[in-house]
Amino acid sequence: MSEPADTHRIHPTAVIESGAQLAPDVTVGAYAWVGANVKLGPGCVVSHHACIDGDTIAGAGNKFFPFCTVGSIPQDLKYRGGRCRLEIGDHNTFREYSSAHVGTEDGGGVTRIGSRNLFMAGAHVAHDCIIDHHCILANNVLLAGHCHLQDWVIVSGASALTHFVSVGRHAFIGGVLAIVHDVPPYTMYGGAPPAVRGINRVGLKRRGFSPTVMQALKEAYRIIYCQDIPATVGIRQVREKYPQQPEVLELVEFIERSALGKSGRYLESVRGPKTPPNGDGQTSREGNPADGE
Repeated sequence: MSEPADTHRIHPTAVIESGAQLAPDVTVGAYAWVGANVKLGPGCVVSHHACIDGDTIAGAGNKFFPFCTVGSIPQDLKYRGGRCRLEIGDHNTFREYSSAHVGTEDGGGVTRIGSRNLFMAGAHVAHDCIIDHHCILANNVLLAGHCHLQDWVIVSGASALTHFVSVGRHAFIGGVLAIVHDVPPYTMYGGAPPAVRGINRVGLKRRGFSPTVMQALKEAYRIIYCQDIPATVGIRQVREKYPQQPEVLELVEFIERSALGKSGRYLESVRGPKTPPNGDGQTSREGNPADGE
């Protein structure tokens, strides 16, 4: 990434600030903006009018569509101008008007996005979020600060996640929902009021899960959610019935962790003062998420 970019791939109206590091084959379209602290890996395409700013590093093959804004400072009023980052993996797609912000001092200083994720038009990833791999955020999906989406999560259009929500692997979230609790892995979440409604059978089948695993998850769901018994009792029954089924154990452990946090959000139980990313040795105060995203 230290080699100069091929100027034939950069439109003359694009702004590439001094200090930006672009791989030689990066393409930058008309009127696009690439900030001084941006690093773009091989094969990245920055379309016309896209903005990549802040302390942002992106791997190979990422596509930034027109009018997306990636790497801006957070909308959190507690952000104090520190050197916070946005880290992006490989082969992600940011469609029109999507946005992703750098982290905050109080949140650890980094927003992390893995590889092969799709952020559809208007999707927003707030400060200090973690997006793993193969996730899809449909049109106008909003993530507040500190959310964590594990692998293969799909969030349908116009749904919004409040701060500190975690979503487990292979979960499917319906559209036009307010998600205020953690969403367990392998499940479908939706309805009115929003709740776990079953196992994500279609998604699991598409990704090659065996009928045996899917049946075990379905039975675990039935025991925990469909009986008139406390969740702790249902979880104990599931553990006794499937003591060596990894996916089932992952499901019940996720549910147990979620119960540790305020309002069913595990990440709230581990929040607290963080060391600023500039390493000055001073500890940040804990903030109020209501002050921002």
